[in-house]
Amino acid sequence: TTAGDGWLWSRHVQTCALDVSVSAPADAAAAPAPVLAAVFGTLAPQGAVIKVAAASASLLQHRGRARVFDDYEAMREAMDDDSTSFDASDVLVARRFGAKAVPGMPEWGMVPVPRPLLAKGVRDMLRVTDGRMSGTSFGTVVLHVSPEADDGPLGVVYDGDEIVLDLADRRLDIDVPEAELERRAANRIVPPSAHRRGWPRLFQERVLPPAEGCDLDFMVPPSPGAPGLVEPVIGRS
Repeated sequence: TTAGDGWLWSRHVQTCALDVSVSAPADAAAAPAPVLAAVFGTLAPQGAVIKVAAASASLLQHRGRARVFDDYEAMREAMDDDSTSFDASDVLVARRFGAKAVPGMPEWGMVPVPRPLLAKGVRDMLRVTDGRMSGTSFGTVVLHVSPEADDGPLGVVYDGDEIVLDLADRRLDIDVPEAELERRAANRIVPPSAHRRGWPRLFQERVLPPAEGCDLDFMVPPSPGAPGLVEPVIGRS
């Protein structure tokens, strides 16, 4: 294709000088790989995603006590409450922020650093959520934990549980015995949905987990050659 002046784009590229402040060559990358990573473990059996390029290197291998939030507004209020006690090593767990629980996927994964810690100079903490963040432009935030809290171990994390992130091993774990997690899961109480009918209720009932793309199950096409698949006939009126 050509540019507006009639030149081929390839000719324009050849005349451009490389500005390394904007686009660095592969042998002088701005940051080491990976930029994005998937992690798995007892807290995210089906996986979760972290933007390594936005994270703090000191938090990529981290252990800390969970501070759990099930409600977005309550979480925001706690972050701004000077009387709320946080430690910089804490792991902020923001759950029921994903596609199924909300329903939908608002940008609730942008869990802030608590204001009291900001005042002390803390600029990053490990945050874990089943929600999303657009672009993941800041901080050590593990997003899209799958399964979401209502269906997976994220939903049975208690305040004070030890959460462990080990990026080198691609692990995100909760340091709680398996038998205890099973006991908690058996006694899990999922809050009833406020949506009794209509599109929100349909969405909650049919949305797939984050590991499967949060698509609606009836929107996913069958695999080519699947039993019962009717192949389209091209050219027939």
